[in-house]
Amino acid sequence: MKSKKLDKKLQLYGFNNLTKSLSFNFYDVCYATSERHRDEYIEYIDEAYNGDRLTQILNDVAHMIGATVLNTATQDYHPKGASVTMLIAEDDEVLPQPEQTADTPTPGPLPEAIVAHLDKSHITVHTYPESHPDKGVMTFRADIDVSTCGRVSPLRALNYLIQSFDEDIVVMDYRVRGFTRDLRGKKHFIDHKINSIQNFLAKETKRRYQMIDVNVYQEKIFHTKMILKDYDLDDYLFGQGKSDFSKKEERIIEHRIRREMSEIFYGRNLSRA
Repeated sequence: MKSKKLDKKLQLYGFNNLTKSLSFNFYDVCYATSERHRDEYIEYIDEAYNGDRLTQILNDVAHMIGATVLNTATQDYHPKGASVTMLIAEDDEVLPQPEQTADTPTPGPLPEAIVAHLDKSHITVHTYPESHPDKGVMTFRADIDVSTCGRVSPLRALNYLIQSFDEDIVVMDYRVRGFTRDLRGKKHFIDHKINSIQNFLAKETKRRYQMIDVNVYQEKIFHTKMILKDYDLDDYLFGQGKSDFSKKEERIIEHRIRREMSEIFYGRNLSRA
């Protein structure tokens, strides 16, 4: 039997021990014909998503949800990739948000509109640039984990993170672990309504992406995958444009890019014909 959601006026026995974890995989796909262009793409990714930039993104997330940063560890890897781990704690000052609470399954507001309470937890990000050995296709993956304890859900940072990376494919997992007790000793295994991560996505995001869900409600596990519906080939050609290729070459490149995106989205290899 499902536990009733916590009422805002309900008093808990001690600390809210529920742990809420939100995990992202962002994928960016591009096409580079020459070895020089492939090297330049890796250099571009390393510059655009270096430790300093990732730290700024995580600082923004912490600020949005009202957290205090206790410690930050940043590492740029050679020849490619970066990682940032941030330990965060609750902020004593919590400002009201009219007509929106942590229990409201609506699209998360934009960064400037979010101020919420956060208990001790952490945020991490890792990046993984890579390339196909002979087909010109290259991908960049960023893994982000936001974990919070207490009443507020990390879903509040959802739209900000999607906008910050603006990638071709997004894979998201949200899970609520543990339980908390009220003053009568009754256990509560979740403290907010949710039936899909999509409840928290902005309308513009829903318009741009095709989405599928795999949810296990009784285990408080929610999984959503998104892939761009439409794209312009020029946006995927690194160091060149469509005018540099014949129509036949354009069709071949577009097929390779779309196949790469589909394989990532569906999690399996497709025909290489």
